[in-house]
Amino acid sequence: MINNTPLGVIEGFFGRSWSWQQRTELATFLQPTGYGYYLYAPKSDTRLRSQWRQDWSQDDWQALCTLRQHYRTTGIEFGIGLSPLDLCAPNGRTDSVCLSAKIDRINQLQPDILALLFDDMRGDIPQLATIQTELAHRVAASSNASKIILCPTYYSDDPILEKVFGARPSGYWEALGQQLDSSIDIFWTGPKVCTEQFTRSHLSDVANRLQRQPFLWDNYPVNDGATKSKHLYLKPFGSDRADIGDLLAGHAVNPMNQFNLSKLALASLPHAYTDASYQPDRLFNTLLEQLCPPALGAALQEDAARFTAEGLDAIEPEVRASLAQRYRQLVDDSGMSAEVADWLAGKYSFDPACLTD
Repeated sequence: MINNTPLGVIEGFFGRSWSWQQRTELATFLQPTGYGYYLYAPKSDTRLRSQWRQDWSQDDWQALCTLRQHYRTTGIEFGIGLSPLDLCAPNGRTDSVCLSAKIDRINQLQPDILALLFDDMRGDIPQLATIQTELAHRVAASSNASKIILCPTYYSDDPILEKVFGARPSGYWEALGQQLDSSIDIFWTGPKVCTEQFTRSHLSDVANRLQRQPFLWDNYPVNDGATKSKHLYLKPFGSDRADIGDLLAGHAVNPMNQFNLSKLALASLPHAYTDASYQPDRLFNTLLEQLCPPALGAALQEDAARFTAEGLDAIEPEVRASLAQRYRQLVDDSGMSAEVADWLAGKYSFDPACLTD
């Protein structure tokens, strides 16, 4: 990969979750495709979020241990994302016992990566950067992960973050960059929460603010928001992704709720990093041939633009029903046709917990 930029997938979306079997299958897909790591951070795992102080059930813990071992076997780095949602509140800083216990538990998985995720929480807190730096240093000191990544509460210039989570403290990014140990990476999604196109000037500016290259949390092709859940993003990453690798500490992709359909976009990113003449449109045809049986590939080639641009609301109910029937008849081992049919039938409903669409 150009400039050795680490590429990976972060399961970090709201709404309908992937199954344990799909997470296992992902490793087999990532290894030959050109990805090096997977970060387990589903919003549905309350033991990493609203109930982070509590332990996993025996069944979920065993499934998590089995998943971690599978990634070790396949040679893909395994990470886990912890979101202690109330730890930055005035009373939260003193909760060191629970935090230490959680890190000790996560250490039993021997993760390669530990992400400390401060997104999706109030940020209008005095000395927020200092609080988060102290917590990150505490976690780094007790974690056995070889890499620590912090997601700030304000991980983009997008004004929606201040609208939802409160006014950003003055000098937040600069203070975080100055105080945080240089070995700890910082996630960034771009000028928007869901950025369509990245520029080199923007990423260089972010690096100056954070005093390190950003670790890109790429919210394409994720579709978990109120608007985006009504769309399917099947096309390859834009050509801008081929021109930013040297400005990044890493590149993590947040995929769609539709596990199998996500593979089309996911398969394209390593090409952006390795193909000297990256052409997304031409690559899309190639990926359809590689990942889909012919009939399904032809159907997706015909409908992909409509699914992306128009979405469910713009498709008349009778047309939607006809399309759903068409895709249900395209039974295939890839699982993609069933996901399209379910999406058309409204089975991937919006999760109102996602506030930043």
